[in-house]
Amino acid sequence: MATNGTLGRKLRMAIVGGGQGSFIGRVHVTAAVLDNRAALVAGALSSDPARAKASAADYDIAPSRAYGSYAEMFAAERKLPADERIDFVSIATPNHMHFPVARAAVEAGFHVICDKPMTLNVAEAEELAALVRGSNVVFAVTHNYTGYPLVRQARQMILSGELGDIQAIRATYIQGWLRSRLETEGQKQAAWRTDPTKSGAAGCFGDIGTHAYNLGRYMTGLLPDSISCNLKVFEPPRPLDDYGHAVIRYGNGALGTVTASQISHGRENDVRIEIDGTLASLEWHQENPNQLFIRKNGHPHQIYTRDPNAPYTSDPAKAACRLPSGHPEGFFEAFANVYRSTYDAMELAIAGKPFERTNTIYPNIHDGVEGMYFIQQSVASSKAGGAWLPLKHPLARQ
Repeated sequence: MATNGTLGRKLRMAIVGGGQGSFIGRVHVTAAVLDNRAALVAGALSSDPARAKASAADYDIAPSRAYGSYAEMFAAERKLPADERIDFVSIATPNHMHFPVARAAVEAGFHVICDKPMTLNVAEAEELAALVRGSNVVFAVTHNYTGYPLVRQARQMILSGELGDIQAIRATYIQGWLRSRLETEGQKQAAWRTDPTKSGAAGCFGDIGTHAYNLGRYMTGLLPDSISCNLKVFEPPRPLDDYGHAVIRYGNGALGTVTASQISHGRENDVRIEIDGTLASLEWHQENPNQLFIRKNGHPHQIYTRDPNAPYTSDPAKAACRLPSGHPEGFFEAFANVYRSTYDAMELAIAGKPFERTNTIYPNIHDGVEGMYFIQQSVASSKAGGAWLPLKHPLARQ
């Protein structure tokens, strides 16, 4: 069957996690195959071997490649002929399993697409980054909001100087689903996200605050300098934050804010970002992703729509579009754009050709380390009463 890739075949995919009751696993698989460049052929779908194998039929995974654990899967796949074994693994587990699965995949030579946050803590992230740098593995992190065409349009406009010098970034991610303590009612997604042993040091800020922070970094390229943060639990005795606010100083003198909430009534997945430059400002909303607002004093406000045929649309934004203007593209397509960009690198690596490791259009291992450092420093600052702490990690993407 024809594909849009360069290998003359589909990439062979495995997934860890994503079994019965998982939301994000189905998103990963849908995004992965959207452009007909990959096929799901194997999986270790649950930490419970019986459930893992029972879930395989939901994804049309053959019983012979429905594994009881990721370790079993990597060992068995390594023994298969090169033209049969998997090329890459997608990790769609709770946070505490990201590192051991990713480390095992890299050590086995498989490419990785990992959910965020990349690991449970910074030490794991740094160890994983060292492994990836010493390998020929392509590693992507699914900060999926970077895949929206108009996010890439905004990024290109900012990096080309259309907004002038960037002075302020205001990023928010507001939800309301944890207003009540769903974790006490057997709700699986709430249970692990509010458990420090599975989620990590932060709750709301680790789950969605990282997305808001990453969007500012992705769009502007500004390097952070320091952070002051306050996190709060509004539904005690919940052990992890369900609301937080951070102020960020950037290296060029700009100021940024990140606000994240999971206890705001009626809010769903309200990701918003506003960026002020000396020449113009922009604004983008994830719940209305096909419009980008541009404002300049003394000029009419502009609304850029997602239109791959418009002369104003940049090449990166055009490449992220699949439909003509007026036909909404959304969450699945944005997620798939992260996959599609990663596939380009994977195909080069498989063909023995060099591929870019740092300045990629998709979020990479460096973004994963930055996300973990953001979580660590946010929690530490909050515990110190909002003290200013360093935020630029040595592995920060330049």
